[in-house]
Amino acid sequence: MARQARIKSSTGVYHVMLKGIDSRNIFMDEEDKLFFMEKLIRARELGEFKLYAYCLMDNHVHLLLKEGEELGVSVKRITVGYVRYHNQKYGRTGHLFQNRYNSEPVEDERYLLTVTRYIHNNPLKAHVAESQEKYIWSSYQKYLDVYKNIFSWVDTEIVQSYFKNSIDFEKFSCEENQDDCLDTRTFIKCTDEDIKELIKASNHYSRIMDLTKAERNERIQLIYRETGGSIRQLSRVLGIGKRIIENAIKGQ
Repeated sequence: MARQARIKSSTGVYHVMLKGIDSRNIFMDEEDKLFFMEKLIRARELGEFKLYAYCLMDNHVHLLLKEGEELGVSVKRITVGYVRYHNQKYGRTGHLFQNRYNSEPVEDERYLLTVTRYIHNNPLKAHVAESQEKYIWSSYQKYLDVYKNIFSWVDTEIVQSYFKNSIDFEKFSCEENQDDCLDTRTFIKCTDEDIKELIKASNHYSRIMDLTKAERNERIQLIYRETGGSIRQLSRVLGIGKRIIENAIKGQ
């Protein structure tokens, strides 16, 4: 997987994915997930970040949060203690999570809603639950609790403000969609020459600076997804300023 420059979110909101190294399971039983949740709640208190959604799967974790302290510091708060616990419990040493966590910026509330739905639908897509409500290791039930005036430590206010009752929230969560968030994107390591050949082979990228801003941003986002090129690399190959590339990827 290409190692991309991490894009800074102008809103401070990120969709984060923590994956087991070599795709190994990071949770072996429910006790492990419970311990991880304790570390997550504690990290939220210490790091003062807002947590909008989460889902624990056997070999990865999704988080939707707004950073308080720097994002990487909060991720360390969450993972370091859990790795120590896991290694001691299972008699292993070394890394448990991939060294570099995955993240994407969430720049507006519309995409925040999309990511929330995507996270809550993970167990259904993996065929480990029949419904969002029946999967206890995500924040979905926490949202339903709030509509029943039951306290939740998850920061539900933004998402809840879009749905006047639980029926509307459930309808949105369950409707058919083509949500394409962080972990469905496959990045292939491309050299400068690979990207140049792709540009030559496709009319999509010809005279890119002569396009409207919306069309140009669409083309840049497409080549970004197809090649896994970093902002610096795409700027170099396309002959476009790094700020333009970064804003296009953010959808600005």
